Amino acid sequence: MNDPLGLITGPSAPGSLAASKMADPKAAEADFGNILKAEMAQVNELQEAAQVAAEDFAAGRRDDIESVLFAARKADTAFKMLLQVRNKVLEAYEEVKQLRI
Repeated sequence: MNDPLGLITGPSAPGSLAASKMADPKAAEADFGNILKAEMAQVNELQEAAQVAAEDFAAGRRDDIESVLFAARKADTAFKMLLQVRNKVLEAYEEVKQLRI
């Protein structure tokens, strides 16, 4: 299973986004916003693929329910991971906002 955010396997895993950023010095300059947008696009693609798989199964163009369930679980897991990243970013923002200078 692909780890779209690189959170499960860690930053040094071969397939993670962080490992690909470390290998290329120019890519290491990418900001957090661009990385987050790319990951959101990937999560969106997974959700669209799960929707198409469910529609194909309902229309009878697909017989294997296992692949439909796998696509749905994969999209759900990726979305939950992205949601947790959002929650952590919001928590960090709230903490920074409370700092007194």
